[in-house]
Amino acid sequence: MPGELIPITLFICAAALIIGIRYLSNKEKMAMIERGIDPGLRKATPMPFLSLKFGLLMIGAGLGLIVALLTTRAILTNLDAEKGQAVAIYFGCIFIFGGLGLVISYVIEKKWLDKQP
Repeated sequence: MPGELIPITLFICAAALIIGIRYLSNKEKMAMIERGIDPGLRKATPMPFLSLKFGLLMIGAGLGLIVALLTTRAILTNLDAEKGQAVAIYFGCIFIFGGLGLVISYVIEKKWLDKQP
C-alpha cells in the first residue's frame, strides 16, 4: 500500500508546485501593473559577458579533467593507492580549475568595464 502512494503523492505535489508558481507569478505581475510598472521590463537586462564566463568555465573544467587524469595516473600507478582518492582528485581539480576560469572571466570583465567612460 505505501509503495503505491509514492507515485500518486509525487504527481500531486508536482502539480501543486507548478500551479502555485504560476499563481504567484500572476499575482506579482498584476501587482506590478496596478502600480504602473511594466512587468516585462526587468526581463530585458542584457548579460554581455555570459558566453565568456561559460566558455572560460568549460575550459577550466576541461583543464581540470586533464590535470586530474595525469595526476591520478602518476599517483595511483606509483603508490598503488585507493580508487576513492582518484574521485577526490577529479572533483578537486574540476572545481579548482573551473573556479580559476571564473576568476579570469571576472578579471577580464573588470578591465573592460574600467575602460568604459
